[in-house]
Amino acid sequence: MTDFKTILVPVTDGASAVSPLDTAFRLAALFGAHVVGLHVRSDPSSAVPLVGEGMSGGMVEEMMSVAERQSAERAAAARAGFDAACTRHAVGLSTVPVAGPSAQWEDVTGREEEAVAWRGRLSDLVVMGRPSEGAEIPSLMTLNAALMESGKPLLLAPPRAPAVVGHSVAVAWNGSAEAGRAVAFALPLMKRAETVTILSIAEDNRTISAPAGELAAFLAWHGITAQCKVIHGGAHAGATLLEQCAAVGADMLVMGAYTHSRLRQLILGGVTRHVLNHAHIACLMCH
Repeated sequence: MTDFKTILVPVTDGASAVSPLDTAFRLAALFGAHVVGLHVRSDPSSAVPLVGEGMSGGMVEEMMSVAERQSAERAAAARAGFDAACTRHAVGLSTVPVAGPSAQWEDVTGREEEAVAWRGRLSDLVVMGRPSEGAEIPSLMTLNAALMESGKPLLLAPPRAPAVVGHSVAVAWNGSAEAGRAVAFALPLMKRAETVTILSIAEDNRTISAPAGELAAFLAWHGITAQCKVIHGGAHAGATLLEQCAAVGADMLVMGAYTHSRLRQLILGGVTRHVLNHAHIACLMCH
């Protein structure tokens, strides 16, 4: 895997994008990357319900006008947040490759989840914030689109942007294809990390099907020295995983997402769902 050179950050508004933008720009400083802030305006016509009896043309026009005004206000706030992040990190705007970090703003109209999935396929990494409690359905749809449909890794930024990203990396290893892809995408970060710890979760005290030592041997061929640790997750594997990340001082977790059925995890819970809801460190995920 080559270095991250293009990083996509969906920017819905100014406030919620602070941590994802700061995290993205810190990575851009490491890799000399180009950060694209993407704001997707909703189509005003989508805000108007199916026209039925009793709804006049004037009412429809008024609803369209309100939707357009609100959309413009959100776009302005999103752009202001993006510009502030560029200023904080002293990064200039550019639409062509330059030496060192750069940034670009894109403002489009459509469905956010579709735009993020499409634009993510033309990026090396997508950075988004962890969904807040009671998050709107569209934001969760966008996150899942980035994770499931872009074909690229998703870096989930914690509520408060970390001072450093990727100095100490923990890898949740279960031998799945999703975990393997996450490891491959994370190689550029692990090569720069001071420490790498492989966490193998033994659920219900069963024999581990994918020993951490095998992954450590693979990483050694890439010049990465990794420590191995077996943890017993039981019924609370997600919570145990985050606890162990804190115990080893990790500032980033690398893991496969939805290695079991996504529907099963949404209904019964699971490691991915717990990490999405509770992680306080950066998490690089891949499906």
